[in-house]
Amino acid sequence: MTVAAPPLVAAPRRAWRGDLPVLAVAVVWGGSYLAAKGITTAHTVIAVLVLRFAVVLPVLVLAGWARLRALSPAQLRGAGLLGLVLGGIFLLETYGVVHTSATNAGLIISLTMIFTPLAEAAIRKQAPSPGFLGAAAASVLGVVLLTQGTGAGFTAPGLGDLLILGAALARTLHVLLMARVEAVQEADSLSLTTVQLGGAVLVFALLAALPATGAAPWAAAADFGPAEWAGLAFLSVFCTLFAFFVQMWAVRRTSPSRVSLLLGTEPLWAAVAGIAVGGEHLGPLGYAGAVLVLAGTAWGRRAVASAPAP
Repeated sequence: MTVAAPPLVAAPRRAWRGDLPVLAVAVVWGGSYLAAKGITTAHTVIAVLVLRFAVVLPVLVLAGWARLRALSPAQLRGAGLLGLVLGGIFLLETYGVVHTSATNAGLIISLTMIFTPLAEAAIRKQAPSPGFLGAAAASVLGVVLLTQGTGAGFTAPGLGDLLILGAALARTLHVLLMARVEAVQEADSLSLTTVQLGGAVLVFALLAALPATGAAPWAAAADFGPAEWAGLAFLSVFCTLFAFFVQMWAVRRTSPSRVSLLLGTEPLWAAVAGIAVGGEHLGPLGYAGAVLVLAGTAWGRRAVASAPAP
């Protein structure tokens, strides 16, 4: 009896040691909306995106050069297609967060967890479970309340809220394509991510070269002060490099479901960062909406997890 006791105590500790880095990723992702809002204006969105990902792309290329060279032309084309969608996601998210609060952005983007199972159910022509439909209704109602800002009466959602909603739909498309583009199914995750980010950076660079698309990357960088460089480093190093490598490490040491559950706390941390650090304010309707979004997405994840496999 006494011999068997230590493993029973050690196992949860080992599990939590693996969970903490993943939870840290959810925290930094939650803080990314406030960081992006702090260093970006409508005039510098594309420039900031070029700078953010051009910093990390060489690191990813060097880390996975051998596997990148092993990709087939079909895999490169498939990953490139995903990169175009990824570029659209970052454009919608970044322009959106400029025009709305970091709290709203982090909570509205969590609707991806509702949209994706609904889209999959439509593709498979299978009706979602009543529990999931209830979760979706709660989440949508929460977003409606959340976008009322200070709660001074019902108004139309702002431009930023609609752009973030578009980003959530684009994330859903990205997830569906990753599951259905056969060419990328056998590609390793590092190579796939590197090519996708390369495709996104190419989109940003081409847009930056066009007239009337905002400041050039070098011009935006020249105007950065210490706070802006710190924000860019946070987005590049922690929200991209650190987050990606922790996910690769975690899925090999714990279950994908556990990783997904921990990463699903991202909208909670976005709200915490926006309100506690960014000084953002929600009225009674906004707080009620935030609670409904968090509860609805958590309920939806449980409903999907408990559903029978197709």
